[in-house]
Amino acid sequence: MSIATADLYDERGDELDSLSLPLIDLGGSVAFDGPVRTVRCHRDNALVKQTLTTPGDGAVLVIDGGGSLESALVGDMIAASAVENGWAGVIVNGAIRDRVALATLPLGVKALGSSPRKSAKDGVGEVDVPVTIAGVVFAPGRHVWADADGVLVER
Repeated sequence: MSIATADLYDERGDELDSLSLPLIDLGGSVAFDGPVRTVRCHRDNALVKQTLTTPGDGAVLVIDGGGSLESALVGDMIAASAVENGWAGVIVNGAIRDRVALATLPLGVKALGSSPRKSAKDGVGEVDVPVTIAGVVFAPGRHVWADADGVLVER
């Protein structure tokens, strides 16, 4: 990423929305950006796993887990698959697990926290639909930027 989110906001202001969630940087890359892809799921990561096994082409998967910290939606094996398939990062409105392993991967990972509990694998949810997190709409194809200061997305 060539520009900091603070500088980008100074340049583009009202063209961007800023996500006001206390996300934690948990991946090996703190700064990342790319086109948005989405998964909406609650305590079920089958669609997350399925999506991250497809070519990412530098995209960022925004996962709306409803803010649940009860079970993890991304772990070390799913994150390693994302790296292998060319994803730039994941932003999780929910929990991840395997924090130590995720920190060693060249992948941006932002989440609300972690949980050792695995999630269901039933495939319940939606892929590539607009998701709204903390009042910010993440629509597939829009561009998202993330760094230590936070997350910005095109309106």
